[in-house]
Order: sequence, then C-alpha cells, then structure tokens
Amino acid sequence: MPVPTLSMDKRGPIAHLTLRRPESQNAIDGALLEELSRACEAIEVDDDVRVVVLVAEGEHFCLGWDAALLDRESGGPPADPFGCLAELPRPVVCAVQGDTLSAGLELALACDIRLAAEDAHLGLPETKLGRVPMGGGSQRLARLVGRGKALEMILTGEPVEAREALRIGLVSAVAPTDKLAAEAEAIAGRIAERGPIAVRYAKEAINRGLEMPLEQALRYETDLTIILQTTEDRAEGVRAFLKKRKPKFKGR
Repeated sequence: MPVPTLSMDKRGPIAHLTLRRPESQNAIDGALLEELSRACEAIEVDDDVRVVVLVAEGEHFCLGWDAALLDRESGGPPADPFGCLAELPRPVVCAVQGDTLSAGLELALACDIRLAAEDAHLGLPETKLGRVPMGGGSQRLARLVGRGKALEMILTGEPVEAREALRIGLVSAVAPTDKLAAEAEAIAGRIAERGPIAVRYAKEAINRGLEMPLEQALRYETDLTIILQTTEDRAEGVRAFLKKRKPKFKGR
C-alpha cells in the first residue's frame, strides 16, 4: 500500500493533520492534495471535531510544489487547491517550522491562525523562477498583510523571517521550535472549549464580512447573532455565567 502523504488523527475535539513527506521537504503533490480534500470532507461531517491543527514532519514545513505537479503535461495544480481547508467551518491552526515557501506558505495562508518557529522563513519565491503564485498566495497574502507588503514579498520573491512575519501579521506568535507543537495545541485547546456554534459563526462573520460593504457585513453579523440566540449553547453560556461555572457546550 502507498504511504500516505498526509495523516489525520483525532484527539478529543481536535483533529490533527500532518504533512508526512519529510524526505522531500513535504513538497505538495497530487496525492497530498487528494488526501487533504478527503480529510476536509471527513472533518466537515464530524460534529465531534471543533478545531483542526496542521503541522508537518521534518526540518521544514514545506518547500513548495512537487516538480512533477508543475510539469506542463500534468496541467499543474487545480484552481484554489487549498480552498477545502479555508472553507472548513472549524477553525484551523497551523504551525510552521524551517522553510515555508511557495505552496507551503499558500497552504498556511488557507488556515485561520498561523504560528511560526523561531527558525521559520516564509515566502512566495515564484517570480525568481518566472512564475506567479498559483495556490491562492497573491490573494490571501494581500488580504492578510496588506497590498504593499504583499507586493514587496511577491515581486522580490524574498522570504521573511519569523519575527518579521509576526510584525506584519502573517503569523500570530513565534515560539522555540521544540515548543511550537505545544503552543499550537494550547491555542487549539482554548478554542475547543468555546461554544462551537459561536466559533463557527464568528469565523463565518469575519471571512464573509470582509468581502462585503461594511453596512451589509454588519447586518450579516446581526443575523448570525439572532440565529445564535435560539441555540442550547447560548442558553448554557448564560446559565454558566450567572452561576459562575464553566459552560458545558454541546454544539446545539
């Protein structure tokens, strides 16, 4: 049987996805994209999963596309190859180490929260090779760090170090390499304790609202709030607050 290039395992309410091609610096090939799509489908229908953590084995998170996928005869990667991850209703926490380049950074950009090891370098070097980012990088990077910084990174093709990535908002935190996984797990654990419906709606409100005029986005936020008021979790949150105890959310 072929060795999977992406593994998934559940630990309580957290689903862990791991890139498992360290011998190729976790280069992204067609098999990995298929496995990622299947994993996202499984997570989407699993009500027990509240948060996803994405990590990679080896020294580097991912150095980009597998050469075979970029061969002219292969047709290249599909449009928005990491959209399945970006569109998950559950939050996705990504922890990157070493070099996180090209498709590696585009994969991380499809996640909701990014953490970086102190040794991480993040970039989209495609222009150095006469290409442009083809996995959503030109769009998601600009929406995250702003037009000016995205243009600088993509046009020069130069990566940024972890501390600079933190300064520009590309990552949320920087941690020692040996503590990176624990930091990602801690953040995921805190999210998993929150009301799962509220978390899902909050992610939806931000992601969809950014594409709307402010007035329309505010109405959308209000609509989600009204729907949330009818849930059991909302009532449980009120009861727990009044009784000064930890809420027991059920996702209903």
